[in-house]
Amino acid sequence: MLDLIIKNGQCYIDGELKDVDVAIKDGKIQQIGQISEEAKETINAEGHTVLPGCIDTQTHFREPGSTDTEDLHSGSRAAIAGGITSVFEMPNTNPPTSNMKEFQRKLDLAKNRMYCNYAFYFGATADNADDLASLEGLEGCCGIKLFAGSSTGNLLVAEEDDIDKVFKNASKVVAVHSEDEAILKVNKKLIKEGDVHTHPVWRSAECAIASTRRIVRIAEKHNKKAHVLHITTKEEIDFLSQHKGNITFEITPQHLTLYAPDCYDKLGTYAQMNPPLRDKSHYDRLWYAVRNNLNDTIGSDHAPHLKVNKDKEYPKSPSGMPGVQTLMPVMLNHVNNGKLSLKQFKNGTVLIGGGWPGIGNIEDNYTETKPENLIGNMMLACHAIPRLKSSRVARVWLGLEAETDDAMPIIGEIPNYENAYVIGSIHSGYTSGPYMGKLLAEKILGKDIDLSLFDIKRFL
Repeated sequence: MLDLIIKNGQCYIDGELKDVDVAIKDGKIQQIGQISEEAKETINAEGHTVLPGCIDTQTHFREPGSTDTEDLHSGSRAAIAGGITSVFEMPNTNPPTSNMKEFQRKLDLAKNRMYCNYAFYFGATADNADDLASLEGLEGCCGIKLFAGSSTGNLLVAEEDDIDKVFKNASKVVAVHSEDEAILKVNKKLIKEGDVHTHPVWRSAECAIASTRRIVRIAEKHNKKAHVLHITTKEEIDFLSQHKGNITFEITPQHLTLYAPDCYDKLGTYAQMNPPLRDKSHYDRLWYAVRNNLNDTIGSDHAPHLKVNKDKEYPKSPSGMPGVQTLMPVMLNHVNNGKLSLKQFKNGTVLIGGGWPGIGNIEDNYTETKPENLIGNMMLACHAIPRLKSSRVARVWLGLEAETDDAMPIIGEIPNYENAYVIGSIHSGYTSGPYMGKLLAEKILGKDIDLSLFDIKRFL
């Protein structure tokens, strides 16, 4: 007998909204479809959409330390109430989760007290970078958290040499709070006491993009995975969309819902968070990213504070707002308002190849996109498809090019391997590749095609 059947609801199956039942046994989905079996409990979901539980990729529960604000138990209850069934929790507690003793302590605190699935970030410091390689395979650890700007205790890692050391030794993905500490210090003089509107002036867009550029450069240098948290600027969206692969990034629901100055006019310090809520031009670009599938995750950056502290005069008021319970309702509200769809639509992307979009060297496995190099490609594309003139470049990627000694492609059979073939292009591969594929296909099908000029055996 099944434990539970959710009947008559609607689920998205293969991109379509369908009327189905969902059968559950031993805490797992057993079947989706029309179910006639008996169950201990039945829920009638007629008129409702049945959605899977979601993962909140950034939460700051307050245990150990500020348990008068929240603990792992209450935070996980809030998550479940909001449809979040798994959380990744951050290390900026008191004391911070930056050594094995404190990491084990947090695991012990969570055991039999948290209602949802959980994993914890290990906090990087300037002193523990050499130990980060040992985290590979550590149970309960979802990654390494790096505070490049604005943190508590010893978790701030602001110097480039220290950041480089973290990535060099990292054995897991490095999730980054990306703000430039040096710029924050310079901009601090721009704070006006009692005026929270100066929060995004202090924590400027320049502060965010400068740090993110540095993080991406260092991560790519070491060929390590970086996940840039709570992106807030249009400059970062444009930059990160050109550096995918090992680089992923997150957007929060609050940055898709609120913008300055309205948010500070209405909410005051309750709208204060790091990085800050910015003006509508940034808000619009974040939505562009979401609609075009540029971001990789949406996380709440859940960071509650006591009301008595949030009511303090700026900048004595702490930064952060709750969100683990409201992440899904807020995003579903955007669905109801037509800004978003549960169904993922094709976004009308056009792929443009060729040219020399950047620079790099094979010794360091280094590549860098040069936007000015794209002008020729875009002019040709717009000539061929005039409607592209009103489009934007969503992302750019490039790789190092290999060449043969004679600058000719390789096409044909691989020696000593039955029914194995190769096509190796150089230079105009994007242009000539389809034709070379046609030649090889015809050869495989028995046509008399002379490929001797391209035979791999000339190099053996």
